[in-house]
Amino acid sequence: MLAPKDIQIVGQFVAITWPDAVEHFYTGEFLRERSPSAENMGEVDILGQRWGGDGPRQFPGVTVLSLTRIGNYAVTFEFSDGHKTGIYSWEYLRRIAEDLK
Repeated sequence: MLAPKDIQIVGQFVAITWPDAVEHFYTGEFLRERSPSAENMGEVDILGQRWGGDGPRQFPGVTVLSLTRIGNYAVTFEFSDGHKTGIYSWEYLRRIAEDLK
C-alpha cells in the first residue's frame, strides 16, 4: 500500500489524502476506538489465544493531539486520553475508512 500524499490534523479530524485522490476524515474518537494496540485489541499468544483487549470500546470526546509517521508504512497518534501505542498501517487506515459514516 502506498503512503498517503498528505496526512494532517485539521481541527477535530485527521485528514488523509491518498495517491488515488480519495480523501478520508477520521475523528479522534473513531481512531481511538479502533486503535490496533495490544491494550485495545488484545494480544494473541503462540497457541492462538487472545489475551486482554477487553477495555472500553467508546471514547467520547477524545481528540488527536499529534501524529508521528513511522517509516513509509504507518503512523502513530497521541490522543487526549494519553493513549499513544497503536501503530496504524496505511493499509489498516484505508480498511477502517469503510466504517466511516
